[in-house]
Amino acid sequence: MDRHPSRQSQHVVTRVSQLIGNTPMLQLLSTRFGSRILLKLEQCNPTGSAKIRMARQMLDEAEQQGLLRPGGWVIESTSGNTGMGLALLAAERGYRFTAVVDHHAAKDKIRAMQAYGAELIYVNEHGGDALATADREALAESLATGHGAYWTEQHNNPANGNAYSHVAQELLDTLGEDLTHLVGAVGTGGSLFGTARVLKPRLPRLRVIGVEPEGSIAFGGPGGPYYQSGTGTPPGAAIGSLVDYDALDEGLKVSDRQAFNTARYLARRYALLVGGSAGGVLYQAIRRIGSAPPGSTFVVLICDGGEKYLDTVFNDDWMRERDLLDPAVGEELEQLIEQLSEQSMEQP
Repeated sequence: MDRHPSRQSQHVVTRVSQLIGNTPMLQLLSTRFGSRILLKLEQCNPTGSAKIRMARQMLDEAEQQGLLRPGGWVIESTSGNTGMGLALLAAERGYRFTAVVDHHAAKDKIRAMQAYGAELIYVNEHGGDALATADREALAESLATGHGAYWTEQHNNPANGNAYSHVAQELLDTLGEDLTHLVGAVGTGGSLFGTARVLKPRLPRLRVIGVEPEGSIAFGGPGGPYYQSGTGTPPGAAIGSLVDYDALDEGLKVSDRQAFNTARYLARRYALLVGGSAGGVLYQAIRRIGSAPPGSTFVVLICDGGEKYLDTVFNDDWMRERDLLDPAVGEELEQLIEQLSEQSMEQP
């Protein structure tokens, strides 16, 4: 194996936002049935997340529609990644940006928004680290209405889904008709269903698999608290209009233990650092591929990297305090991969 491939020529860009997109894919697993799991590494975008794609699209469309003018004020309710994207773009374009947040957001995401110059407003200044999505959105709407600012309203903004047509085209350019399964987390619904909306007419056999946390209500079942960030619909919050049930073939749930311990397993076994919700999506993809038709190609949307979760998912004390450490998850995955594998990702 060539550990140091030749450097390919690259374009010189003049704005950070020009680095968005064209993210790489990594093969994690190939099975003895001729199937494989490929990871679309959206963590390679600026801010380390897929959500900067939709942050850019929301601002682009608002500008085109005359809803946002030079020097304007942008407001959004966010658990972190959307806010980071909007904060970066606001700094680049000269907007004021206010993020309405709660203490559920990872501290590094909060710090990053502040680093780009964002103003933060907490809805539960003295509360715990529970999600407060409904309260955040109500405050964001009130602030925007009262001050004439533009509320991007990511859960119901069509631009959110529109942004991921670029992901779909990147997958088509790379895989064409080989793509059989698309797997992703369901929060706003923008990334998974925005991608699927373009792919399904082109790939009639494509199956779309959505994954949400246990405790989220989009796929039914009892609602409850969960720690996975940036995904799911907590009790009391409205399911966003971008969640497209007609495009969904399977809806699966994943526990915090399964999600977070999968992320930890991947870091130690494959040197791959992904976020907590991405761990949950990968957990279900690894479990699901064994029952797929031979020769299937699963593409898993890895919406963000693990660098923002060093104080939480990858912190033994934080995990232990919440009774989330569970080595049995890694043991389960190791056994599954051994049973499935023709060859797993090449080891050094």
